[in-house]
Amino acid sequence: MKNFIVRSAALFSMAVLCASCATQPGAPMSFYGATPRQWSARLASSEMVRRGDSLDWQPGGKAKWDYTAGLFTLALLKLNPQDPRTLAFAENAIGSFLSTNGAIQTYRPEEYQLDALNPGKTVLALGRLTRDPRYPQAAALLRRQLDTQPRTQGGGFWHKQRYTQQMWLDGLYMGAPFYAEQARMTGEPAAVFEDIALQFRLIDAHTYDARSGLLYHGWDAARVQPWANPVTGCSSNFWGRAIGWYAMGLVDTLDYIPTNSPARPELIALFQKVCAGMLKYQDAVSGTWYQVVDQGARAGNYREATVSCMMVYALAKGVNQGYLPRDYRAAIEKGYHGILEQFIRYDGNLQWSLMKCCSVAGLGGSPSNGKMRDGSFEYYIHEPVVKNDLKGVGPFILAGIELETLLTTP
Repeated sequence: MKNFIVRSAALFSMAVLCASCATQPGAPMSFYGATPRQWSARLASSEMVRRGDSLDWQPGGKAKWDYTAGLFTLALLKLNPQDPRTLAFAENAIGSFLSTNGAIQTYRPEEYQLDALNPGKTVLALGRLTRDPRYPQAAALLRRQLDTQPRTQGGGFWHKQRYTQQMWLDGLYMGAPFYAEQARMTGEPAAVFEDIALQFRLIDAHTYDARSGLLYHGWDAARVQPWANPVTGCSSNFWGRAIGWYAMGLVDTLDYIPTNSPARPELIALFQKVCAGMLKYQDAVSGTWYQVVDQGARAGNYREATVSCMMVYALAKGVNQGYLPRDYRAAIEKGYHGILEQFIRYDGNLQWSLMKCCSVAGLGGSPSNGKMRDGSFEYYIHEPVVKNDLKGVGPFILAGIELETLLTTP
């Protein structure tokens, strides 16, 4: 596999990039003939070509207001916000949903989906880049959802209206960074940042397992769901991507928590805790992470791309921001090498793909792939495995950005 990557990377580099630049003094480290940002650009460009205008809203079309499109477009803007092609793609994919007054096509606030808030991060970024008034109007609309979002008795946001009394790790990424950024931009009071910290505090208190150092996928405050432990309310396994969402949610939310906020050191400590836990389960051979994190040796389990990309991104950004020691660098580089070796494939015609992405996984609701979403090991390993899922492509792009920053910082 390594030889395949090397040959493919060299071919691409000769055709498009100057691989020798990575060996010049002060240049970032090369990974198989390209820097991390160049790898990010390769997959970003490939995915924009593959997607075309399929993410854009059109009357009668299939596109919907979707958290994965928000993740991908935000990664594109962080990679190269000044590139006209990148900006146009993000504007079409997200801006096409917005009417002249900031209303959002296919967005249903009455569903109270935290997932629906995730594109709000791209909305805020596009508002800064374009000065189009539709974007702050749309951001305000999304923010108002949280004013009436259903909560557990302790104040935790339900993941969705139909997921009664449930908090999922995924939701901390979907809602908290947008909530914090919008609050910072509009000058909301300190109580809002305490409310944001409360969401992390609650999910940690109820899903963190001290024995393993990991967090369960979800928690049912009512302890009535079939997937929930009747005593703790937790689901039964440690799903990789859920923990990846949580780690990214923490490190991204911290971008907007004021330096004088009492919540800041608490959130940093929670981030350090989840990173230390996940580091224990990094595969010693490949440097990646498994679909069910703590059961790598169990038959049917597999090295999974989305959690691996998420964790490399979160760890690298954590070091760059000073939340983690630079001792993490070796594990981060090993993880990135593993992603390239295990998951990146050259498709020809200067196109690249990210393989081995779990398509989707959840708890409760409707059966998927013939399996009840019961949180069991068997459920997680039998969900479809696909390539180029945006839940992996976006974090791969972000991981390259942060890793290059890490490698070029003394």
